[in-house]
Amino acid sequence: MMRCVNPLRVLFAILFLGIAGSLILPWQIELQHLDRSAHFRSATLDLGLRERVGQAAFIAALSGFRAPVAALLWISAHAAWEKTEWGKMDALFESVTTLQPRVLLYWDIAAWHMAWNARASALQDLTQPSEVLRERSAGHYVALGRNFLERGIKNNPDQYLLYESLGRLAGTRESDHGAAADAYAKAASLTNAPAYLKRLAAYESSLTPGREREAYERLLSLYHEGAQQRVPTLVTRLHEFEQKLGIPKDQWVNDSVSSYPFYPLKAPK
Repeated sequence: MMRCVNPLRVLFAILFLGIAGSLILPWQIELQHLDRSAHFRSATLDLGLRERVGQAAFIAALSGFRAPVAALLWISAHAAWEKTEWGKMDALFESVTTLQPRVLLYWDIAAWHMAWNARASALQDLTQPSEVLRERSAGHYVALGRNFLERGIKNNPDQYLLYESLGRLAGTRESDHGAAADAYAKAASLTNAPAYLKRLAAYESSLTPGREREAYERLLSLYHEGAQQRVPTLVTRLHEFEQKLGIPKDQWVNDSVSSYPFYPLKAPK
């Protein structure tokens, strides 16, 4: 037997839901804003992750055990490194960083293994007789390292560590000193960044053709910050740019590094 629906009750329910929704909505908006600012929604548990880690680990991650699963996968990645199984190691690092995107160590070490260890292994791979192909393989691993750092920065844009690592990779592995200078400068601008990052930005600028004046201004600015910045390398490079740019001698810094060897400015090989 069909019961008659009281229209007053329906109207009351609709009004109640509307009032409750209007009260809760500001809280929901604020929570979403906090989530985005803290990057809590950056970890995506999708089918790709399930295929990489297996069903048991995937279920564990869904159940709230992301950190323990990531730690176990990290140990497996270390074992793959010891066996020089670079493809397997890369896949494991992908899973680890997906599960824990706010852990800087995971991104940083993954990039280091790719751009340094895997690269060195590719260059020394005697099973590949072609030097061109070895170089190409090495470049591929450097690109994977950069990719880890760039994605890590997207998940942690307020932390200086990954910008610093990106500067190191750009300068030493890609010989792109302009990009290295920019990465170090960005790192130096962030909270709690160590003072040496400003010097590294200036040093990389000094190795970049066409940025000599910018490098000199950066070096001079650091020099005027005080004694903590007046390390021998900085003073030496300042003196070289004073000569190179034709700075009047009465404007040269009154600082001698005669007790240190004077090395011409050269880009690292």
